[in-house]
Amino acid sequence: MERRDVLRLTAGGLVGLAAVEGMTPARAAGDEKPDLSLMMFPGNYTWSAATRMVVASEMWGGADMGEIYKVVAALKPDVGKNTAWFEQWTTMARKVAKLGDEAKTKGHDKTAAGAYLRAAVYCQAGERLLQPRSEESERAYATSVELFKKGMTEMAAVSVEAVEVPFEGGKSLPAYFVKSRDAGNAPLPTVVFFDGLDITKELQFFHGVPELAKRGLAVLIVDIPGTGESIRFRGMPARYDTNVGGTAAVNYLETRADVDKDRIGIMGISLGGYYSARSAAFEPRFKACVSWGAIWDYHAVWQRRVDKAFKGSLSVPGDHIMWVLGVDSLDAAIEKLKDWRLAGVAEKIKCPYLVTHGERDAQIPIEDARALFDAVGSIDKTLKVFTTEEGGYEHCQGDNVTLGITYIADWFADRLETRRRT
Repeated sequence: MERRDVLRLTAGGLVGLAAVEGMTPARAAGDEKPDLSLMMFPGNYTWSAATRMVVASEMWGGADMGEIYKVVAALKPDVGKNTAWFEQWTTMARKVAKLGDEAKTKGHDKTAAGAYLRAAVYCQAGERLLQPRSEESERAYATSVELFKKGMTEMAAVSVEAVEVPFEGGKSLPAYFVKSRDAGNAPLPTVVFFDGLDITKELQFFHGVPELAKRGLAVLIVDIPGTGESIRFRGMPARYDTNVGGTAAVNYLETRADVDKDRIGIMGISLGGYYSARSAAFEPRFKACVSWGAIWDYHAVWQRRVDKAFKGSLSVPGDHIMWVLGVDSLDAAIEKLKDWRLAGVAEKIKCPYLVTHGERDAQIPIEDARALFDAVGSIDKTLKVFTTEEGGYEHCQGDNVTLGITYIADWFADRLETRRRT
């Protein structure tokens, strides 16, 4: 692509490569409203959504638009080939990591840290769409975690501590404890943040965790079973009863002097919205809960996807669900998902509860958000639907992550009373 394309994309406010190339924004089926979300790969929802995630991380230091654009341009001839996706993102990751090494040798630690963090995101962006997993993908993921840990020590606004959350059978869940560098040792209201089907604690950090820290909240970001390091390196597949992970997280937080034990909340993104809701239902020590994207009946979601032969809007390849659940067939996956429902569970939630959802979420229908909201037993409950007009109408506000996370952060600040001193 020529230089003028880059300039036009930037000047156009990231309306998407489709607009840059002279195409009109896509319209949703049966809807006259144009799709104004960032579609770098028109016609390929998975790749476009994955690229949007990387773009969003730029806000908090996880990417650079110029680097993203170079990867996108290199991928244009190979749209849909996930091996090419992996190769191009990991190539950019190696290039940026090398910049970090060069800066480090010159004593420019801040520059090096920034490069390492971006490289970590690019590594994981490439790896998450690769199925089946391979030794090469495992090495790339391990490298990404190493890069993140090298970069996190130089973050100016927040401190990030790698921790282990004791779990069942002598195992533990890898996590990061994040708080403002200005917080000192004061006990802080704290939010447990669970990932979803295909996201990780490193990618979650760049989904706006610094916004929570700005508001006086500490955050425990956890790779629960089925995600991140837990599935890749510790042999822990996803499970429906994630409330055990929620209880483990609270037990861990209660050992820390810098956590206010009476003000602990929980949130989860995408499938993590199921995880957080279930945890709040069975763990009364959670004082507030957020589902960043509604999940009501995950079995039904995947049954529809299988019935359509994965022709719908998926964030990752369809085979990902078998790997996450630790099964070897789609039939086994569908059978295992029968317990992944919140009917009869959501009614047990008594703490303040928020569910956010995009008006035109292409992955999970808005009706699921309404069903979940209606079932939740809390007196203080909120359903926030982000509309096309205001932005944030995509899955988990993927078209405008800032709107989603700032709304959630403000809600937590109010419910956990961050202005109150202990």
